[in-house]
Amino acid sequence: MSTRITYASLQHNTWVYRRTYPRHLQPLLGSSLKQSLKTTDARVAKTRVEELNATFAKVVSEAEASLKDEKKNEVLHPQTTTVTNTPSTTHDTVQLNVTRPRYARVLLRGDKTVAEMAKAYLEEQSQRLRPGSYKSVRFAMELLTSHLGSIPLNALTQAQGREVLSLISRLSPNIRKYRVAWGQPLTQLARLSGELESQTLTTKTQGRIWEQMTALIDWSVRQGELSANPWGKLTLIATERSETKPHAVLTDEQVGLLLQTVSRQSQVYGALLFGLLAGLRSGEICGLTWGDIHRKGNLGRFVCVRPNQHRPLKSKAAEREVPLHPTLEAYLDGRGNRTPSPLSTTDTPEDRLFPRLTVDRVVKAYAKLRTQHPTLQGTVFHSTRKWFVTQCERTGTPEHFTASLVGHASARSANRITYGLYSAGISDDQKRAIVDGIRLPVPTRAEE
Repeated sequence: MSTRITYASLQHNTWVYRRTYPRHLQPLLGSSLKQSLKTTDARVAKTRVEELNATFAKVVSEAEASLKDEKKNEVLHPQTTTVTNTPSTTHDTVQLNVTRPRYARVLLRGDKTVAEMAKAYLEEQSQRLRPGSYKSVRFAMELLTSHLGSIPLNALTQAQGREVLSLISRLSPNIRKYRVAWGQPLTQLARLSGELESQTLTTKTQGRIWEQMTALIDWSVRQGELSANPWGKLTLIATERSETKPHAVLTDEQVGLLLQTVSRQSQVYGALLFGLLAGLRSGEICGLTWGDIHRKGNLGRFVCVRPNQHRPLKSKAAEREVPLHPTLEAYLDGRGNRTPSPLSTTDTPEDRLFPRLTVDRVVKAYAKLRTQHPTLQGTVFHSTRKWFVTQCERTGTPEHFTASLVGHASARSANRITYGLYSAGISDDQKRAIVDGIRLPVPTRAEE
């Protein structure tokens, strides 16, 4: 049996309050007080009805008092009464000191547009996601809203979903880099992709964009804007099995080129050393603080990779300690070249090791190197980390030892959960022996 609430009714799964004003006050206040209670819960609706009843009584009381004062003034000062030839009521000249409640149009479930919901969704995701993940979600939302942004949620159909899937499958990887494509909607991006490039997005990338779009609609369902996802049964049909195309591993010649090309006074040079000799990710390097560098007796200094106020970590396994290679220790001490080190050794433990360095700057600096030196094509900054792993492998280091150094889950056992419970990991002596066994192909000291 449905719940009954006086002055409220359930409309499209939302309780709406409506109460008629007294007839003699309707020329002043309107026919009724109407407002969405913005809830589907009957108990919450009853509470809000009581609050609106109090507001209703106050408005009526003030209107009655003002109307009574106006009539009294008409009796005492009849000459002030304005008479016109046009039909009107005596209430037309009454000026009430009553603040009328202003009500926006009651939005029914699903009345909000795709663009409005996407904006609210992005605001929520910006608080939850890391910058890289948020950028990916924002790209998917931009594609969706450029094509269907003005359409109400309740008007979305499966046919439109299939159309979006078709357009996504025609996009090329670098279409947004062309100036002619800036600010273009999804339909134009799909057309320009076919004209400017011969390749399309991988099936995996297409699927990720589609999943992010449908995640918006699923979120709208949880917000009560829709009863079901109209695109829920649509899936991307893979025409061919997508092959993973990882970036290349740096060769010794390429490493030598990088170390000779990048200025030793540049913080990018320090980032390269930490990638090559400690296997750190770019985000981990940019977030390092002086407090992360500490000494362990005769084993030398270690760098502690842990989350801090400057950066989170990719995973729980990423939290680790890595011995500093002698070349890195010399760099931090300012003994890596004839000129002083760009790093200050007087900073406090909370200060960043590379205060001017960000992931964006590291990526763009490497991209510039790649354009200047064609032999670096196919590599990225993350290739420095791959070179570190390769050197560990070539020195005969077991795979699970290397995994411990680079912050990966151990790959020694298929049942790694049980293995992780029983193993305390490799010792600091073993870590030091592995790192000290790595040799840069080209000396980093200028005097050599």
